[in-house]
Amino acid sequence: MSKPSDNPADPFKKALAEATKVLADDAELSVSYSVDPAGQTSETIRLPQVSRRMTRDEVLLARGTADAFALRHKFHDEGVAARYMPQGQMARDIYDAMESARVEAVGAKYMPGTAGNIDAKISDEAHRKGYDQIKSSADAPLATAAGYLIRHLATGRNLPKGAENVMSLWRGFIEEQAGGTLENLTDMLADQQAFAKFARQVISDLGYADQLGDDPDALDDDQEDEAEDGSDEDQEQDSTGNDEDEGEEAEGTPEQTQEEQQDQSQAEISMDEQADAEMGEETEMPDGEAPQEPPTPMPVSDADPNYTIFSSEHDEEISAEDLAEPIELERLRAYLDQQLEPLKGAVSRLANKLQRRLQAQQNRSWEFDLEEGILDAGRLARVVSNPTTPLSFKMEKDTEFRDTCVTLLLDNSGSMRGRPISIAAICADVMARTLERCQVKVEILGFTTKAWKGGLAREKWLAEGRPATPGRLNDLRHIVYKSADAPWRRARPNLGLMMKEGLLKENIDGEALEWAHRRMLARREQRKVLMVISDGAPVDDSTLSVNPANYLEKHLRDVIAMVEKRKAVELVAIGIGHDVTRYYERAVTITDAEQLAGAMTEQLASLFDTDPRKRARVTGMRKAG
Repeated sequence: MSKPSDNPADPFKKALAEATKVLADDAELSVSYSVDPAGQTSETIRLPQVSRRMTRDEVLLARGTADAFALRHKFHDEGVAARYMPQGQMARDIYDAMESARVEAVGAKYMPGTAGNIDAKISDEAHRKGYDQIKSSADAPLATAAGYLIRHLATGRNLPKGAENVMSLWRGFIEEQAGGTLENLTDMLADQQAFAKFARQVISDLGYADQLGDDPDALDDDQEDEAEDGSDEDQEQDSTGNDEDEGEEAEGTPEQTQEEQQDQSQAEISMDEQADAEMGEETEMPDGEAPQEPPTPMPVSDADPNYTIFSSEHDEEISAEDLAEPIELERLRAYLDQQLEPLKGAVSRLANKLQRRLQAQQNRSWEFDLEEGILDAGRLARVVSNPTTPLSFKMEKDTEFRDTCVTLLLDNSGSMRGRPISIAAICADVMARTLERCQVKVEILGFTTKAWKGGLAREKWLAEGRPATPGRLNDLRHIVYKSADAPWRRARPNLGLMMKEGLLKENIDGEALEWAHRRMLARREQRKVLMVISDGAPVDDSTLSVNPANYLEKHLRDVIAMVEKRKAVELVAIGIGHDVTRYYERAVTITDAEQLAGAMTEQLASLFDTDPRKRARVTGMRKAG
C-alpha cells in the first residue's frame, strides 16, 4: 500500500489533471507539472508547478493553462494548421495567435467557465511581459495584439488590463487594414480550415502577403487540372486508335470528316485565344507548363540556404523570469554575489574606468553662443559689465555613442559551468549598469538547448524512421536576461538564473548569433554593437551524430560572414580558453575567465574611442591572444 502524500497541493493537481483529460476528450493524455515553461505535444500537457502554499495566483494560472491546452487538443488539427501555415516568421506568429484565440473562443461557447480561467492565464502573461507598461505600438507585439483582438471580437469579453493595452495600441491599424475581412469572423470559428484561410487573408491585409508562401488550395487545383488534362489525353489517344482501326470507313464519309476538321480547328483557335488571354493577365509566368511540385520553402537561415532544421516546434525564446520563480531568482542572485565577492572590486574599478572614458567624450562636446539652451554662467560677467549684451546659452552636443545599443550574447553551454559562467554573469551585470549610466541601451541574451543529446525534436526524428541528414536535431532555448529597454535594476535578479542547476546544456552558436542579429536589426538606434562571449565551438551531440562533422561550425562561419559583410551591426567576440579569432574578424582570446572583465572593458571602450590609433591598438590584442 502506497504511503499517502503529505503535500496539500497533490489532491488539487490530481483533480485538475483528470479534468483536463475530460475537457480534452482524451483519456490517454499525459498531464504533468513542472517548473519549466508550460507546453504541450500531441500526447502530453505540461502545466505550471503548484507549490504547497497553493496561492490563488498559482491555482488560477494552472487552471487557465490547463483549459487553454485542453481546448487546443480538442479543437485544433495539426494537419490543417500545417497545411495553411505561412512561411515568414511574422506571418506564422499572427497565424498561430489567431488560431489559439479561435479554439479558446469555441471552447468558451460550449463551456463558458473556461473563458474566465483563460483570462487569468492571459493576465499573468501580460503582467510578466510588462504589457501594461507599453506606451507605443512599436513596442507591442503585433501578433499578440491580433490574437487578443480575435478573442475579444469572438467572445465579446473584455481583456485583462495588460492585454487590453496591447490590443488597443494596434486595434485601429488592424481594423483599418482588415476591417472588411474581420466582419466574417463569427462564420469561420467552428471550421478550422475556413478559419485558416480567413487568417491568411487577414495577414495579407496587414501587409505580410509576401510571407504567406503558395496557396495550398491553388496547388490542389493545379494538380486536379493536370489530372483532368491527363484523362483528356488518354481519351484522345483512344479515339485516335479507333479512327485508325476503322480505316476506310472514316475515309468513306468526306462530309463528316470535313465537319470534324472544322470543329477541331475552331477548338484549337479558341484554346490559343484562351492561352493568349491568360498570358496577357499573368505576364510574369514563364513559357512552358506550370511546375507540378510546389516551390522550395524559404530557407531557415539567411546566411546559409542549405542549413536545415528537422523540427523547430519545441524551440523557445523565453524571458529569464519565466524559467524560475521570483524567490528562486533572488536566491540564485544572492549566491552569485557571494561567489564573486572577491572579484567585484576589480570588475567595478574597470567599469569605472570605462565610464570615465565615455563621460570624458560626453563632457567635452559643447556648443557656445547660442540663442537658447543652458545659460552659460561663465559669460554672465559680460552682461553685468554691459547690460545691453544679450545672454549667452550653450548646449551639449549629442555624442556618437548616445544613440547606441549594445547586446551581450552569452554562451550558456555546459562547458561554461562553474567559475566561467559566474564571471560572465557578473561582468555582464556590471557592464550593463555602467553603459546605462552613459545612456547606452544594453541587452543581455543567453543561448543553450532544452535537453542533452536531443530533445523532443530527436524523439520525433526517431518516430519518423530516422531520415538521413535531418539537420539541427535539438530544441533551442534562447533566453532574454535583460531586454534593451528594461532598466538594469529590474533585470538584475535575472542574471542569477545562470547559477540554476540543469540550465546549461548544449550550444548551437550559429542560430543564436543569427537570432541576436535579427533582434538588433529591429532596434531604432543608429549604432548597434554585438559582443559574443563563448568558450568553444558549437557542439550538439544529437545533431553532429547524424550530420557532417562540421555542420554547426560551417553555419556559424556563414552567419559571422553575413553579419560582418552587411555591417549593420558591429561584431566583437571574446573567447574564454578557446581561440575565437579563427571565426571572428574582431576578437580576443583570454586564457583565464578572470581576465574577462578587463577584455570586455577594453573592447567596449575601444568601440567608442574617437582616436583611431587607440582602436587599432586594442584590435591588435586578438593577434597577441
